[in-house]
Amino acid sequence: MEHCLYLLLDLGALIVPFLFSFHPRIRFDRQWHAFWPACLLVALAFIAWDVAFTRMGVWGFNARYLTGTSLLDLPIEEWLFFICIPYACIFTYHVFGTLRPDPWSPRSADRGAMLLAFISIIVGALAVERWYTTTTFLALGLVVGLLLARRNTLFLGRFLSSYAAVLLPFFLINGILTGAFIEGEVVWYDNAENLGIRLGTIPLEDVFYGMLLILLNVVLFEHWRKPVQ
Repeated sequence: MEHCLYLLLDLGALIVPFLFSFHPRIRFDRQWHAFWPACLLVALAFIAWDVAFTRMGVWGFNARYLTGTSLLDLPIEEWLFFICIPYACIFTYHVFGTLRPDPWSPRSADRGAMLLAFISIIVGALAVERWYTTTTFLALGLVVGLLLARRNTLFLGRFLSSYAAVLLPFFLINGILTGAFIEGEVVWYDNAENLGIRLGTIPLEDVFYGMLLILLNVVLFEHWRKPVQ
């Protein structure tokens, strides 16, 4: 079964949110018209990034935990990652918006976004020799900065709260992928291309890489969504 580990982690992240998508108080299925285009567009960008970094040796994959099917040098499990994880996270974001009011005031959300953009740009600029660090932090800072410049920040408080809520399963899944509880790791990293700071087994950059992935999904999801009927 170990050769299916990454696949099982993908499907494990997806199954509960998918089943609860049809709950009468949630009805996330009614927002699929917004979610799927957003998810697939963002996935294309991240897959291109992933392919480039895999070929550069910034990170790679342990065949021991993979089914063996690959496309463009990426295991099929990695392709599924960019579908299953955003589904679970955008489902959570949707639930936050459906079942409770936004926990942040617009002013607080703007201040949080400004701080995030400032820190991201500073870290990215100071780590230009480390590919994973600089691309992740500069891209995140740029996206958040553009949202602030366009005053498109009404959803940021809900996004930050929902992202904080998914960090526990994130640390579980990503922890296993990076070597927690298993021999070796599913995904390995060249530490010369990151800060070398680990949260358990997880590179610090992964938290912000995941934040960028989900934020871009949220931006497009909000653009195409409609109120629940």
